[in-house]
Formats: sequence, structure tokens, C-alpha cells
Amino acid sequence: MVSIAMPRAPGTAGVLWAFIERQTNLWKRYWAWELVWLVYGAVNTLAVTFIARQVDSSGAAASIDVDRLVLFLLIGTLVWAYLSAVLDDISLVVQWERWEGTIEHTLMAPVRRSVHLAGMCVFGVLHAVVRTMLIFAIALAFFEVDLGQADWLAAATVLFVGSFAVAGLAVLAGVLPLLYPERGQQMSMMIQAFVLLVSGVYYEVDVLPAWLHPFAVISPATYILDGIRGAIIDGEGVAGVWREIAALAVFGALLLPASMATFAVAERWAKRTGRLKRQG
Repeated sequence: MVSIAMPRAPGTAGVLWAFIERQTNLWKRYWAWELVWLVYGAVNTLAVTFIARQVDSSGAAASIDVDRLVLFLLIGTLVWAYLSAVLDDISLVVQWERWEGTIEHTLMAPVRRSVHLAGMCVFGVLHAVVRTMLIFAIALAFFEVDLGQADWLAAATVLFVGSFAVAGLAVLAGVLPLLYPERGQQMSMMIQAFVLLVSGVYYEVDVLPAWLHPFAVISPATYILDGIRGAIIDGEGVAGVWREIAALAVFGALLLPASMATFAVAERWAKRTGRLKRQG
């Protein structure tokens, strides 16, 4: 009797990598859209940062450190480019399946949803890093900034720890297209817009109305921006930004598991009520 060796099922790491590889291939297929968003991100970064130069040239900068303002705005736009890319990639987890016509195949496959979402999170972070680095390189051709005092280890630590919290927020936003096929994507964009408003991307949180301050406190993006600005502008080390790192660690520990559990519950409800469909 001839025995036939059955192929071994991939392990958790293999399945996770498969989702990363699939999203990478989709990224390559839609390279023109990636170019559009890269140009948009670069132009937005330049346009906002040029505000500091306008303040200088208009004569209104008598009591303002213009170089610090340039760096403040540049960091804000770059961090937002990163955060928005992560939020976009992960929150579109359901929409990608609908666009590709694979929602039944993916969400009915014998794959743990946590592994699927983890793969999307890893891809989203890697994709955001690449795009943000390219935008940063473009911006350096337009602005002379002094980065000699920057503590890059502290900045990278803040970004790394904060990415878990942002990924959790993005997975929560990704639940909305699952629950509301017709308008869920627009609702997730509203969450992103609100994070942009309250987190101090282009201004200090202190200038917000008092009733918005509590929302800034519960936004992970606020701590990412504060930590990275402290590390790059003020040269603070890891010990100097430990409060931001600790807050982000708490956010990540709470948001990521809770968001995956919420997604699983929403997925079961969508299947039961017939909302798991290709078109909204």
C-alpha cells in the first residue's frame, strides 16, 4: 500500500504571515492608489509645516521660536500620516474583503479571527512606517531642521508601544463596516477625524475648549504626539517620556484584546443577521 503524505496545515505564524503577504500583494496591485496617498501625505505635511514659515515671514514671530514651531508642525503631520495609515489599513479589514469579493471565503475559513486581525495589524504598522519614512525624506528637502538633540530610541519606543493602542482603536473602527454595510466605512472615518481634532496634531491640546479636554486624555494619539515631540524637540530620553509610554501600554493592554473580542462578537451577529455580504 502506498501512503500519501498529507500536507501539514500552517501554524499560527504561517497563517499570520499569509495575511501580511496577501495585503502586500494587494498593495502592489493598487500601486497607483498608494502613489496618490503618498503624494497627498507629502503635500499635506509640507502645506501645514509651511504655516510656520508664513508666521516668520509675516513678522508675527517676534516672540515665537520659528524653528521649534516648524519642528512641532512637522512632527505632528508625520505622526498623523503614520497614525492615519494604521487606522485606514486595519479599519478596512472588512471593506477589503467586500471589494475583493472574498468576504465569505475569509470570514468562513477555519482561521482564528485573532490571527487574521493580528496579521492585518502587523501589515498596517509596517505599511505606515514605509509611507511615513518616504514622506519624512521628502519633507527634509524643503525644511532645514535641527535634529541633533533628538533621542531616537525614546521616540521609537513611544511609537512602538503606542502602535498597539492605535491598532486596537483601528480594529474597533473596523467593526462598524461589519455592522453597517451601507455606511460603516464613513462612520469609521468620523472616528479618525475626531481623533485628529482632540489629540493635538497641529496645536497644543490646551487650546481646545475645556469640554474637549477629557477626549484628549482618552485618545492614545495624544500620548504618542507628546512623547515623540518630547523625545525629538526636547531631547528627552526613555526615562523622560515614561508617563506617555506607561499610558500607551495601558491603552494597548486594554484596547487590543477588547477590540478583537468585540470584533468576534460583531462577526457572529453579522452572520446571524445576514449582514455578512459583499455589497452594502
